[in-house]
Amino acid sequence: MSYIRVSKHYVHLPYLFLGIAEAALLGASIWLAQGLTSHFDNLAAYVSGVYPINWVPIILFSVLFSCCTLSMGVYTSLVREGFSSMVLRTLVSFFLLGSLSLAAINLIFGDSIIDQHVGFWAVIIASALVLPARFIFIAIVDTANLTRRVVVYGAGTRTKKLLDELTANGETLSVCVVGCIPSPNDKVVVDPELIIPEPKEWLSFVKQERISEIVISPDERRHTNGDVFPLSQFLDCKLAGVPSCDGLSFYERELGKIELSLLQPSWMLFSDGFRYARRELLGKRIFDLALALLFFIVLWPFMLLTAIAVKLESPGPFLYHQVRVGLNGKHFRIYKFRSMRQDAEKAGQAVWAKKNDARVTRVGAFIRNTRLDELPQLYNVLAGQMSFVGPRPERPEFVKDLAQQIPFYEARHKVKPGLMGWAQLKYPYGASVEDAKNKLQYDLYYTKNHSFFMDMLIMIQTVEIILLGKGVH
Repeated sequence: MSYIRVSKHYVHLPYLFLGIAEAALLGASIWLAQGLTSHFDNLAAYVSGVYPINWVPIILFSVLFSCCTLSMGVYTSLVREGFSSMVLRTLVSFFLLGSLSLAAINLIFGDSIIDQHVGFWAVIIASALVLPARFIFIAIVDTANLTRRVVVYGAGTRTKKLLDELTANGETLSVCVVGCIPSPNDKVVVDPELIIPEPKEWLSFVKQERISEIVISPDERRHTNGDVFPLSQFLDCKLAGVPSCDGLSFYERELGKIELSLLQPSWMLFSDGFRYARRELLGKRIFDLALALLFFIVLWPFMLLTAIAVKLESPGPFLYHQVRVGLNGKHFRIYKFRSMRQDAEKAGQAVWAKKNDARVTRVGAFIRNTRLDELPQLYNVLAGQMSFVGPRPERPEFVKDLAQQIPFYEARHKVKPGLMGWAQLKYPYGASVEDAKNKLQYDLYYTKNHSFFMDMLIMIQTVEIILLGKGVH
């Protein structure tokens, strides 16, 4: 098993091990930096433990820079974009985000927690330690020692879609598909080079091929030609330590979304998700209130400047409101700084936004890229209509149309909508029914598995979306 569930969210163990190792290196970096700056003349005595260790800056620095690493998508870039991209993202996360965070801490608390000189040397040392560690990690991953070898029982359209998604998403870190074994009624559509004849002895086969998991994904499980689903042999494999899982669960775990074409209502009812404890909802509400108040206190000068800029550039109100669909289908009014011309919807009908939309003003383009236009929605969070994290709320006109065309679409309204969401991280901005269908797969994953841990992960990773201007139309 190369994954673990943390608060219902799947985390791949290679990433987790790398994160823990890096957190230790980050702690060691500031510890060495303290020795260089405070006890430079007697560094040997400091390293030997004569001077007491101050754990507060060590833990704070380690947590802070680990969050900066996550926010810039460094771990996924290791596999998807290569070593040079990882180095660039690391430098941005350390020298830009990390240094700005340290400056903010010094501005608020002074040098009582992390001295400026200590922070400077800690960033330098951290870069010197972490980059080689990631290079070693890439070398280990390339040897496939951390990869689970998977065989798929099925070779039809469902299996082909699964394989296509794995390839398209670059999910090669944790899974290696050894091959596909057609079930008796499958019409084979996968690559013929992946086809493996069904073994007479499954247990011997999985041991010989070092299979870690069997994914059961036939197009049809009912066999009418006398062939039998190999349940007994799959049970033997399971008892020997090689588990099986259905295609939908594998899809959910590896890709972080729920495939609509495989989804059955019974699975939603009997799965281990789609349930929320009252104390968790209360904790989330308290967190939303505290964070919204903090953001409002810190960001109100930017909100004031944005309002003035919008008002000066084009006639009309600086605030714009729309009716959106919220929790359990209840309508509410969402607020934004106006980024389009006053006559953007002359006919009074809802219109999908487009890439390089001509209706967007110059100020509007800037506040959209920086997400400043979304700041008035802090009011919606304070009013309890939205949360910081959740599926983005959609307009009733679109919801009515999409619910007729996309199965299970209204299930996304079973959680409170949010300022940021899992779909916004995983899928680019969409303005069509097909895009809405693809984003729904991520919204359903969040609806099923959301937790405080997942919310924090989404908020941290959203920093990359804002800095790089991703998903903006």
